[in-house]
Amino acid sequence: MHTSPKLRVNSLKFIKWILKASIILTIVGCVSLVGLYKYLSPDLPDVKSLKQIELQIPLRVFTEDGLLISQYGEKRRIPLTLDQIPQDMLNAFLAIEDSRFYQHPGIDPIGITRAAISLIVTGEKKQGASTITQQVARNYFLTRKKTFTRKIKEVFLAWNIEQELTKDEIFLLYLNKIALGHRSFGVGAAAQVYYGKEVHELTLAQMAVIAGLPKAPSALNPIRSPERSRARRNLVLARMLDLKFISQEQYDEARNAPTTAKRHGAQIDLYAPYLGEMVRSYMVEKYGLEAAYSKGFNVYTTVPSHLQLAAQQAVKKNIVSYDERHGYRGPEAQLWQAEPQKQSEIPVEPPARENVLAHLAGIKTFKGLLPAVVVETEEQQLNAILASGEVITINWNGLKWARPYISDDSQGKAPKIASDIVTPGAVVRVKKIADQWQLSQIPEVSSAFVSLDPNDGAIKSIVGGYDFAKSQFNRVTQAKRQIGSNIKPFIYSHAMERGYTLASIVNDVPITKWDKSQGSAWRPKNSPPVYNGPTRLRLGLAQSKNVMSVKLIQQLGIKQTIDYLTKFGFGRGDLPYGESLALGSASVSPLSAAVGYATFANGGFKITPYFIDRIEDQSDTPVFISNPAVACPSCQSTATANSADLEDSSAIKLAPRVISEHNAFLVSQMMRSVVTGGGSWKNGTGWAGTGWRAGVLKRRDLGGKTGTTNDSKDTWFSGVTPSLVATSWVGFDNPSRALGRVFRNKNLGKKQITGKEAGAKTALPAWVDYMRVALKDYPQRITPVPQGIKTVRIDRATGLLTTKVDHTSRFEYFIAGTEPKKHVKQPEVFVDSPEKKSHFDDDIF
Repeated sequence: MHTSPKLRVNSLKFIKWILKASIILTIVGCVSLVGLYKYLSPDLPDVKSLKQIELQIPLRVFTEDGLLISQYGEKRRIPLTLDQIPQDMLNAFLAIEDSRFYQHPGIDPIGITRAAISLIVTGEKKQGASTITQQVARNYFLTRKKTFTRKIKEVFLAWNIEQELTKDEIFLLYLNKIALGHRSFGVGAAAQVYYGKEVHELTLAQMAVIAGLPKAPSALNPIRSPERSRARRNLVLARMLDLKFISQEQYDEARNAPTTAKRHGAQIDLYAPYLGEMVRSYMVEKYGLEAAYSKGFNVYTTVPSHLQLAAQQAVKKNIVSYDERHGYRGPEAQLWQAEPQKQSEIPVEPPARENVLAHLAGIKTFKGLLPAVVVETEEQQLNAILASGEVITINWNGLKWARPYISDDSQGKAPKIASDIVTPGAVVRVKKIADQWQLSQIPEVSSAFVSLDPNDGAIKSIVGGYDFAKSQFNRVTQAKRQIGSNIKPFIYSHAMERGYTLASIVNDVPITKWDKSQGSAWRPKNSPPVYNGPTRLRLGLAQSKNVMSVKLIQQLGIKQTIDYLTKFGFGRGDLPYGESLALGSASVSPLSAAVGYATFANGGFKITPYFIDRIEDQSDTPVFISNPAVACPSCQSTATANSADLEDSSAIKLAPRVISEHNAFLVSQMMRSVVTGGGSWKNGTGWAGTGWRAGVLKRRDLGGKTGTTNDSKDTWFSGVTPSLVATSWVGFDNPSRALGRVFRNKNLGKKQITGKEAGAKTALPAWVDYMRVALKDYPQRITPVPQGIKTVRIDRATGLLTTKVDHTSRFEYFIAGTEPKKHVKQPEVFVDSPEKKSHFDDDIF
């Protein structure tokens, strides 16, 4: 069969027409494309900026020894280099997102065509039409709004990116930027968020899960939608198998792997939230909120992890001890009761198990105190159910402490059986100690603790409260509470400045002073109300004699004393004008107290506290190094600032001297007597200082001062060594509430005795527990006697010179020229009466 000439001519004409039309359309398309590019190019970002791109990396806070304390920032990101990412992870992303990434020029017509055909044939989108380069363009420069203009810009930007960056550079930008759900951006953060691992620790199945997330991080999330995530993971694995990235055996093993993802927070090594918040606040103030949260700063604090942990454990133990000795306040709620009560809506029948567990699941855990519901009580034990469904048993050793709380000053009788304490249906708190469960409760009392290096002000530990989740108020820096007898070393220091000596005599007798403004007499009292008559200053401070402190301020002058106290950093507005200042009516923060005491420990210098050692950028380059002013008598000052930027950090700075070395030494000697006491118990002349409990540390370089305000509303202990200073405070956040007394069931004749909460009993134990750990780092160091200080033998009763060498005398320190010139003329009555240690548990003011 032959084709007619006419038909062949028509066919050739049609083909020519098609070719012409194609050429014209191609030219028009190219011209239009060029025109469109020219039109849009002024609005296109400069892709060269990708070479200097700074990823948004959260702020991280570390201890001095590099343990992570906190992380702040909206986006979780852990930037990685390409060689830090396993090849299987790279292949998983290439397989599902852009298998021809290393072949195409940023736009992949073949991939687009293949994806379209696959969608038409299978109805399933197995591979994205956008290339990885296009996704980089979108993620860094464009919004996700689906418009024609945005898509055209994305294509042009992808082309430009390919001209400026290598394929590996583009791929790395993608892997570090891509949103992967739960605020994780980049594969490094996703590995940590979903699996608590670094990327090289992930299994193939886990890598496939993460690679499947970019399409829809929320819908395909392995935590929220495990079934959808598993299907997407298997699709990624199938693509990897098709492209021969993995073997059939690897595919089968990964495809059958269970879903193991769960939410992981930042990998915090040491939970120290009060310190973390201090750093966060400082960084926001210094750099602004956006920069602080996104520039990837790494902040290294001055706090060693073991000292911070020791402080937290000491505070927790001390608060719980106080709380339990004041009795059990009862269950938090009662879900059911064994017998019906009049006018009670509490049901008699216990609810279903699942309802009990649901109730427990809605209760927060504080400091390891788990919520539980009592299900059964026996003679001297009970069974309770936890939110996990576990049923635990608490024996009598974990219950017998729970005398009923009546008030801060009163507790009920000791329980005899478990039902004296709680009944089935009670919602309680429990804790586990050495594999034994114990009944507990959330403490109502508050506490604060801070320690620092007295030589440069570096904070070594800081605990702003019992539980940050319960209260974010930092009591170390923000709470100003009456300081009580913690003020006395500063009063005595002023006395030393004005010519008094450790052997100066003040008459320890009651005072009655008429107050015209009040229309009544003011009668400051010692606590306990024991008066020794003429008493040396060393003994007066060691036993915290209130009357002696008042008499000193009367002699020194109130205004002059206030002026003197400001040298130590106390605010003038916090120092009330009145003789009660001698008893600690000033309101200061625990940090201010610690800084003041550091002056005695370092030889007379006013240091400035700081808690940041250095700040590094995301490339680990230091951008700030603290340069604190140091207490150094032999150094020459070259500057006065406390800290400086990196370029100024080489200058040595000297802290200002505020009292003489002699004064600091003499006050430290008095504070040492607070701990060691004096005299000899063997011959009946011994006496105890109010801080005698610190003697268990068996150190000769310790000193300190207890403090308790009126009605025991605030209790303190500030203690010093040449290398470390620490302040402990315990009290209620509500300043009208007192710490109260404890009634002890001890037979003393027919009387029931009480123990008042005071600095020596309530605040000092935390200090001792902390120092028991902290002082292991610091060998005992006795401060050398400064030049210009001499010792002479004095009579204990009069403070005058003596030639006796028996128990009535002792050697005492004096600034040369201030020692007594007269000898005692006749035997004096010895007034250092041997008080029992229990007399000094209670150090009011």
